[in-house]
Amino acid sequence: MSLGPVLVTARGLTRVHGAGATEVVALVDVDLDVRLGELVAVMGPSGSGKSTLLHLLGGLDVPTSGGVTVAGHDLVALGRRGRARVRRQLVGYVFQDLNLVPSLTALENVALPLELDGVRRGPAVEQAYVALTEVGLDDVVDRFPGALSGGQRQRVAIARALVGPRRLVLADEPTGALDSVTGEDVMRCLRRRVDAGAAGLLVTHDARFAAWADRTVFLRDGRLVDTTGDAVGPDALLSGSGAR
Repeated sequence: MSLGPVLVTARGLTRVHGAGATEVVALVDVDLDVRLGELVAVMGPSGSGKSTLLHLLGGLDVPTSGGVTVAGHDLVALGRRGRARVRRQLVGYVFQDLNLVPSLTALENVALPLELDGVRRGPAVEQAYVALTEVGLDDVVDRFPGALSGGQRQRVAIARALVGPRRLVLADEPTGALDSVTGEDVMRCLRRRVDAGAAGLLVTHDARFAAWADRTVFLRDGRLVDTTGDAVGPDALLSGSGAR
């Protein structure tokens, strides 16, 4: 499948926490483009800056230096309210702990971000149902998270991440708490949504799941190393250390 235009651009992305003796360098001069129709896996040792990268690309944090654009929006220049608007409308997150609301049904969980963005309940529910159908959960829309399996909860989180016009999904270890079969189901779902025109970044420690991606990049000590450039092997990755 041919890739679409660039959706996410990061240039010179650097994030430093603290100062002086307490300074922690999380990312250093990272350049990265992600296109529509592309799933990029991000790998590296614990503390190499993988989650920091996702937070910056999704506007949950701002870089110390460098910049990020998503669909042409400069996340640093937008300010806090502008970044929140971009997150609501363009960016979806799938985290290992999912953050589903236990008192809401699967359908209500997926509709929630649309309603928070001002979409009326009827249209929001209709779009949520379509999103759940696309991940194969149209038969459990009225169930609460506690009545769903781990894989079903992950797919609800994926549907919520991409409901409506949002086209960027950032997945931080979405298969970490799942068995291999269920993990593959989740990856198949992510892959299908990206193939349908979304852009995705997947943080994973498991090469089996990274194999679902179009491209894998590696972080070590906050620096990004592309597999198409420097030779990177497991021994080099395991030697890394740095900021979470």
